[in-house]
Amino acid sequence: MKKIYHLANCTTCQRILTELKPGKDFILQDIKSEPITEQQLDAMQKLAGSYEALFSRVAMKYRSMGLNQIKLSEKDYKKYILEEYTFLKRPVIIIDKEIFIGNAPKTVVAAKAAMHKK
Repeated sequence: MKKIYHLANCTTCQRILTELKPGKDFILQDIKSEPITEQQLDAMQKLAGSYEALFSRVAMKYRSMGLNQIKLSEKDYKKYILEEYTFLKRPVIIIDKEIFIGNAPKTVVAAKAAMHKK
């Protein structure tokens, strides 16, 4: 499977998609208009190793909800990501059995290399 979970109105996601130039074999899912399902999140977690790895601590709601003041469990991370799309660290790029999470430059470079290797 080749899939990219992103937020269409996020300029960072737009910039990364422009840089990556995913082919027609990629499925793009805007997580705002088409929310991720529990099954999709579970599949991401299996590749990532934890829900925490998929959780964005830079989401505005992280502080406003006081989540930075409490210790979150794996169950909490999963719950919050499913309840609020902004808690998914974006973009999430899945290429077969590999997952690339977030917008760190080294992550984008690795995803680009994986996408375009023959």
